Amino acid sequence: MNNIHYKNIKIAYSNTGKGKTIVLLHGFLENSTMWNLYVNEFAKKHQIITIDLLGHGETENLSYMHTMEDMADAVHAVLFHLNISDVVFVGHSMGGYVSLAFAELYPEMVKGIVLLNSTSKEDSPERKINRMRAIKAVKQNPDIFIGMSIANLFSEENRDRLINEINLVKEQALKTSVQGIISALEGMKARKDREFILHQATFPILLILGKKDPVLSYNDNISQIDGTSVELITLPDGHMSHIENSDVLGAIILKFLK
Repeated sequence: MNNIHYKNIKIAYSNTGKGKTIVLLHGFLENSTMWNLYVNEFAKKHQIITIDLLGHGETENLSYMHTMEDMADAVHAVLFHLNISDVVFVGHSMGGYVSLAFAELYPEMVKGIVLLNSTSKEDSPERKINRMRAIKAVKQNPDIFIGMSIANLFSEENRDRLINEINLVKEQALKTSVQGIISALEGMKARKDREFILHQATFPILLILGKKDPVLSYNDNISQIDGTSVELITLPDGHMSHIENSDVLGAIILKFLK
């Protein structure tokens, strides 16, 4: 990983390949390593940037709350450093929220977005309460919180089948500092609704959802694309399509990038 200094903290990123610039953004409790399976294949025809978002991976914490706008600004700092002006985002879960925040802040730079197991909607009142509970749980016992949170991202029938993969995800998640976890939870809780971007975007958007996603209700989230030109692809499993559906996901994203 390379890094830049930004507002007195270090932001970690990787830069591989040549061609159209694709920025891969990980989700909550993840880091750039979630894309390891895909980077080399994608980099055959594209420039692939992965970035550890604020408080995750090797990127340091900026403040008590990392808003989606804060994260988007940090992503922009990396792209500015690399002199990149046109990008396509692939954002998993929280990475999708950051991609949409970036599209609102820097619309002229965005040429496409893949929302992977993500949504343009803000948290429901119930979800905001759950975020507050999560913050409490993290402060009490971060390891237990992480262990339960990660397993709950996979569809029920995959929790035994993919036990080794789940343990690897937990291993990476445990590297996230308590402050990094809390700051992201606060930021996701406070994020605004960006469904309007799906309606107004002049660039293509692909929404990839898991039919059995335990944390993002499939039925609630297909409604956001009514009356838009957003393309929807439904996969049969949970919230972790890059692991649960790794046999098809790479080809789906590459097709979109074409």
